This record gives sequence, C-alpha cells and structure tokens, in this order.
Amino acid sequence: MPSIPKAADLAQGPVCPVPIAEYPQVLLAHGSGGRLTHNLVEKMFVPAFGNPQLDLQHDGAVLEPGAGRLAFTTDSFVVSPLFFPGGDIGELAIYGTVNDLAMCGAHPRYLSAGFILEEGLPMEILWRVVQSMQAAAVRAGVQIVTGDTKVVERGKGDGIFINTAGIGTLLPGANISPKRAKDGDAIILSGKIGEHGIAILSVRQGLTFDTDVKSDAAPLHCLVADVMDAAGDKVHVLRDPTRGGVASALNEIAEAAKVGMHLTEGAIGIVPAVESACEMLGLDPLYVANEGKCLAIVAPDAAETVLAAMKSNPLGKDAARIGTVVREPIGRVVLRTHIGSERIVDMLSGEQLPRIC
Repeated sequence: MPSIPKAADLAQGPVCPVPIAEYPQVLLAHGSGGRLTHNLVEKMFVPAFGNPQLDLQHDGAVLEPGAGRLAFTTDSFVVSPLFFPGGDIGELAIYGTVNDLAMCGAHPRYLSAGFILEEGLPMEILWRVVQSMQAAAVRAGVQIVTGDTKVVERGKGDGIFINTAGIGTLLPGANISPKRAKDGDAIILSGKIGEHGIAILSVRQGLTFDTDVKSDAAPLHCLVADVMDAAGDKVHVLRDPTRGGVASALNEIAEAAKVGMHLTEGAIGIVPAVESACEMLGLDPLYVANEGKCLAIVAPDAAETVLAAMKSNPLGKDAARIGTVVREPIGRVVLRTHIGSERIVDMLSGEQLPRIC
C-alpha cells in the first residue's frame, strides 16, 4: 500500500490555516464530531468553500434549482498518487462530477464533498487538496454546499478518499440517453486520448518520456453547452470515456442501444508520447482513461455542425469524427485498422490501469 506523502516532499502553496504546531497531521479525533472536528471544518473547509448555503453548517443544504428538470450524480475518487502531472485528487473530484452532469446534458450547479482521511495525513497536504478543489469549483462555476469528514485508522485510507455528489439543471432541448444511439449516427470524439491514464502511470511507476504527459482533466460543461446550442435534440448520446477508456464507453452504449459501431483507427487522435508509452508498456490506448474528453453520438445531418461547435472551444480543438453507428453486429464495436483489417474492440476485462480516478 502506498504511504502517505510527506508535506516536505511537495511544493508548498498557501499556508494551512489549521495550527500546524498543535496538529501537524490528521488525528482520529478530527473525525470524532467533537472540538477537533469543529475546528477542522471551521478553519479548513468553510473558509475555502464558503457560500451562503455552506455557511449555515446545517446537516444539508436548501437549494433553489430553478425551473426545469434536474440531473443528479455521485462519484468517489481514490486515485493514487494524490498529486500527478496536470492535476490532483481534489481537482479530479470536482471535474469528474461536473463532467458526469454535463454528459446528462445538464449545467452543473451544486456539489457535495465527503472526505475520508487517513490518520497521520499531513495537514499541509489536505490544505493543498482543499485549495485545488476550490480553484476547480470556481473554474467550473459550481458551489460546494454541503459535506462530511471521517477519519480512519493509519494504514486503512491511503491518505485521502473523496466522495462527491452533484446537481445540475438540464439544458434546453436535452434528451440524452445511451439508448438513443441509432443506425447511421456519427460518433465524434472531442480530442486526443490516453493522457490522464499515462500521466498517472508515469508518476506511479517513475517513468519518463521525451515530452511531458499531463492529465487532460478539465470541466466539459461549456463544451457540451456549445454542442447542445448547435444541435439540440440531434445530440443523442454524450459520454466521458474515463475508466476503461473510449473502448469500454462505446461498448456500454452499443449494448444499451442494441446497435453496432464501426470505428476508423486513423481518425482517433493520440498524443505521440502517449502512443509511445502504450507501445512500450503493451497497453491499448483505446482502453486508457481520460478525464477531459467527450464522446458525442449525433444524428448524421448534425455531424459537421457538432464538429464545428467542438472545434470552436479550446477543449475541442482536436475533435474528430471517429466512426458510425450501424445496425449490426448488435453490441459490438469494430475497428478498421491502419492496414485495412478489422478487429473487435471488446469491453475491458479486468483493470488495465488501477486507481486512475
């Protein structure tokens, strides 16, 4: 089991507000519900995430979601290591939840955050994660309105685990469902794949490449809003290909919609350093995780419109049409390779890259 990072091993940010001289590390008592818990909430979380709902410090938050339908999601983050090129567990927790709402066709508004902390975690590390979460929430335009903290014994928590839930309001015309994929629909990918998974692996295994590989973690709701504005109900399916990568995401959709899919290998963009790392490690980039990419399955007459909308957004500048939904084989994804042959791209079996989110 990886050990908890030492604060001295990490670049220092703003000074942690918890009295380090008294409590340099998380204690079991910080999860007891007593004075130390109160102090941790008052000094660590409320100043960072402060907003009218959270400031009440009630058992929950009373929200005003506005008119229309709501989307609701929940997720947990156990990534190892806590800090990696291009991000950290706190930023990942915010963007991952925001993106799950965006894939429903929703504008994200409110998040909860539950922290499971391991006894002995340096307060400076917790403070860095909290600050990163707040910066990510500001970027995404969401508020963290309620939360919880628990502490587990040393050796039983791997530093920090974070659970989040999110609420968003559906965009006008949104009718997104994996079952809406239809014969003839275009399959569009918003950018190049594999950066997040390889960035995590590079730190975990101490690998170096000719160029830096950084996580692509980013909030996708603005990209999705651009797509929905451009094509509305002609956007049938949205999915962020996180765990299991593009291959697993498309297999799930094909199975749900009872359709097949044909992909073109040459249309799927891969960063050269990611491609080299995958070749060296024997990994298939189609199964490597992403945290800032979007798959869109859209009506054929909306394909060019959606591509143009994606390319106008910095997060979609490398967007491409990578395939087509077909009637058969039902539940199968088939890839036409560079040399013209075809192979089945099956659902990921087991874990190719553990603990990537």
